[in-house]
Amino acid sequence: MADLPVLPDVKFLDTDAQTVIDSIIGGYESITGRTLAEGDPVRLFLLSLAYVIINQRTQFDAAGKSTLLYYARGAFLDHLGALRGVERLAAQPARTTLRFTLSALQASPIGIPAGTRATHDQALYWRTIEPATIPAGELYVDVPAEAMTAGAVGNGLAPGAINGLVDPIPFVVSVENTTTTEGGSDEEEDDAYRLRIYEAPAAFSVAGPADAYVFWALSANPLIANVAAVSPSPAVVEVYPLLEGGVIPGQDVLDQVAATLSDQTVRPLADRVDVLAPDAVSYDIDVTYYIRREDQASEAEIRARVDAAVGEYIAWQKGKLGRDINPDELVYLVKKAGAKRLEITDPAFAALAANEVAQEGTVSVVYGGVEDE
Repeated sequence: MADLPVLPDVKFLDTDAQTVIDSIIGGYESITGRTLAEGDPVRLFLLSLAYVIINQRTQFDAAGKSTLLYYARGAFLDHLGALRGVERLAAQPARTTLRFTLSALQASPIGIPAGTRATHDQALYWRTIEPATIPAGELYVDVPAEAMTAGAVGNGLAPGAINGLVDPIPFVVSVENTTTTEGGSDEEEDDAYRLRIYEAPAAFSVAGPADAYVFWALSANPLIANVAAVSPSPAVVEVYPLLEGGVIPGQDVLDQVAATLSDQTVRPLADRVDVLAPDAVSYDIDVTYYIRREDQASEAEIRARVDAAVGEYIAWQKGKLGRDINPDELVYLVKKAGAKRLEITDPAFAALAANEVAQEGTVSVVYGGVEDE
């Protein structure tokens, strides 16, 4: 997936306060030939005008930037998306599979209507999204279900957590989720939406380029942060989505992506598209770091910053598919946090394939003490 290109910063107006003040005061003094003292009433009046002008310049500059993809936020970004036919993704409910179990084998089928509700806490409710039937002679049936409240609030419930049947069904004695709930997402945030707008032109092609599959996969669920699309053989496409925070998606999210990519307006007719979970590549962190003797008074602060830097490295490492396991980034972040040097046992550099994502294993970060420069 392409990232936004690095572009130079732009300003529609100079918003530096001192520049505006110097221009107004200097202009007055040049025209009148009079030097204004710090407490001169005229100077104070001109400063009040400068305050208004500075605020207006700042607003005009922000308004100009809001017309550019790099800077636009909120409703301004929505308008830019409309120009390319890309809408912000709305919040989506979490999904799971509910198993309805009978008290005993029945001689006739037992129907499970669509919309049958279950709950785990009497606050968040779940409903089946399609009708199902427990055949005669069978004890249970598994039915896809979704949260009735959209958002990430429904994620992370372990199998068996949803076990309260709200709508009684004859002979059904229990209900429980068989998969961990996942896929719930809040409304798409600006940064993710901005990237999809940038990727949108790739979707205009009918030839099935990799970037088009990336764009449509990102559109399946706002939780999807990164996508790899590869073709291992002619007319076969493998799509690997990765969720925010480097989380590997479960089957419910994979099914969402597959449904999006299967649309006749998205998938070229001759392509076979497989949506697969990325492969996790585990690595360990085993480092000892030292600080300068002259920094010893700030030892506690540096140690806290180093711990935060290691956490930043872990998040960076699993934040993108195909990102090589790179200890150089760890060295950079820890030294930036205040360390003098590091002794690294793990990780070692490892190249990752496009469908792989680094996942941390054991993490050991040891403070080794102080050293002379």
